[in-house]
Amino acid sequence: MTRLDSDITRAGVRICSRCIYDERVPSISFDSEGVCNYCRQVERLTAQYGTGAPEGEAHLAKIIEGIRAQGLGRRYDCVIGVSGGTDSSFLVHWAVEQGLRPLAVHYDNTWNTAIATMNIHRVLSGLDVDLYTHVVANKEIDDIFRSFFLAGVAEIDASTDLGYAYLLRIVAARYSVRYILEGHSFVEEGITPLGRNYFDGAYIQSIHSRFGRVKMETYPLMTFSRFLRSALLQRVKFIRPLWYLRYSKEDARQLLSERFGWRYYGGHHLENRMTTFLHGIYLPQKFGTDLRNNTLASQVRNGLLERDSAWAEYNSPPTVERQLLDYFLKRLGISATKFDRVMKEPPRHWSDYPTYKRRFERLRPVFAALAKADLVPMSFYLKYCFPAKAPE
Repeated sequence: MTRLDSDITRAGVRICSRCIYDERVPSISFDSEGVCNYCRQVERLTAQYGTGAPEGEAHLAKIIEGIRAQGLGRRYDCVIGVSGGTDSSFLVHWAVEQGLRPLAVHYDNTWNTAIATMNIHRVLSGLDVDLYTHVVANKEIDDIFRSFFLAGVAEIDASTDLGYAYLLRIVAARYSVRYILEGHSFVEEGITPLGRNYFDGAYIQSIHSRFGRVKMETYPLMTFSRFLRSALLQRVKFIRPLWYLRYSKEDARQLLSERFGWRYYGGHHLENRMTTFLHGIYLPQKFGTDLRNNTLASQVRNGLLERDSAWAEYNSPPTVERQLLDYFLKRLGISATKFDRVMKEPPRHWSDYPTYKRRFERLRPVFAALAKADLVPMSFYLKYCFPAKAPE
């Protein structure tokens, strides 16, 4: 019996026979071979997109030709969101190598680390790529973060993901660009299970209207009508090149470091202090959720890490800088007493607040067609347009 099998026996939880997802992962199921539905999802997507295979690269080459043709006579032919992280930095480099003329877009929620800011500057300067930055007023974004914390839900950083998504659409429309390239790899990251990981415009509005104190003026809120208008009328296509390519984060980091002096920031999404707080303090302590299993499970699937080692790392406390909690409390104006009280309150679920989720489910055939046409991300369709398992 391996150490992993021994741990599973003691913990009394069922674990995937291929990765380290266990029965506590939302909406998980296991087949007759003990393989979880998320591993099978990666298999299906790999076959569908020809990931790392000649047919996948050939299809991507046709997409690139279309981007070049559509962008003739324009200053930019695609838009790429950049955070200073591995995937977005590599994607800009890759796009330039393909002869594309990207406009880099950065959504600044004012919680960036110095490393992330430096990485953006070094990579874009080295590639001579223009940068469009939208900075949300810090009092405004802090009020949104504070609202989600007081609401007791897990998605304290939901506004960042949604704001980034809508900003990309805004900038693409402003510059008449028809393609948005996204730096996501389902092979390296999987598709995060839909449990305590949800965001949409109604969710942001409902929580902020109840707990917020500062009017939203600089935050790019994507309502349902704005979402559909962009998808149906502006018809901007979302392309994820890393879904087609043989991609390795480790190799990408080495390339970025050697070519641009790019620096690693210590973990997935840890280039921003709010996401570091979310992953390192808030989710583990209040919800018993550790999203490191997404990356660790992917590393096991890809043969980069033994299951025993991944399981041991997953069951060890995350490393967090000592001053992070103090920074969080000071910026949001929350006392240590209030923080402790909120952290001890029963967790709330996103389904406790108004969202567009039921609307997405009812319109599943519409979004299936839009995803097939690359007018909405395929991950959105897979996560948001099917019924989610009710919280226990």
